[in-house]
Amino acid sequence: MRTDLVLTVAQSKRLIAKGIARYEPVRQALASGTVAIAKGGSNAYVVEEILDRAIEKHRYVLGQVLPRGVSREGRLAADLPDVVLVQGKPVEGAVATEFAARMKAGDVFIKGANALNYATRTAGLLIGHPTGGTLGAVIGTLIARRIRLLIPIGLEKSIPTDIVEASRRLEAESGPGPSLWPVHGDVFTEIEALRVLFGVEALPIAAGGVGGAEGAVWLACFGAQEQLDAVNALGDQLRDEPPFVRA
Repeated sequence: MRTDLVLTVAQSKRLIAKGIARYEPVRQALASGTVAIAKGGSNAYVVEEILDRAIEKHRYVLGQVLPRGVSREGRLAADLPDVVLVQGKPVEGAVATEFAARMKAGDVFIKGANALNYATRTAGLLIGHPTGGTLGAVIGTLIARRIRLLIPIGLEKSIPTDIVEASRRLEAESGPGPSLWPVHGDVFTEIEALRVLFGVEALPIAAGGVGGAEGAVWLACFGAQEQLDAVNALGDQLRDEPPFVRA
């Protein structure tokens, strides 16, 4: 059986965050290990779902894509403290990039991205920082210690370009603009969220729209009737999710 969801960007972020909070590797790390949540738009929703309380999400953001001519000033900030949880309890004053040195296999480091090739499970991260920003500070530690890199990313960030090839092209050309870092980790989209939450198969069948559906994704969901009823109930719950920030 089938039901469909059309999700705005903000609704997708909320759905993904709900799925991550229920994702078994995250649940295990919250119970007996460490979960570090780097700053970012999608991650701000993850913070809310894991802590089960609202935060000022626009203050939990580092780099962010904005339209030309729109200033970050007064809209976005990075002045909330990082959220790092050890056995489910927030560590006061912790900095996610520094805390990675204390993490181990089975722990989870959560970091968003800017681009997605879903078929190859490759994410792309725009890099403007001279030493690679958040990921540059922790990637060696994550790989060496087998810490799970969990990448919450909406399907709206899917691009038709091969991320690895695009990265090579940018490396070869001089000029302004960020680099593109291909990243392989545990990619977690709306598809994974719906599977974790309801056990349904979600198939992206369209994208975009107007009247607030700009950037939206259209997902056909397949499963038993009771599963689809639960999907629809969450869809109703997500209906009033506001945009992350207003221009």
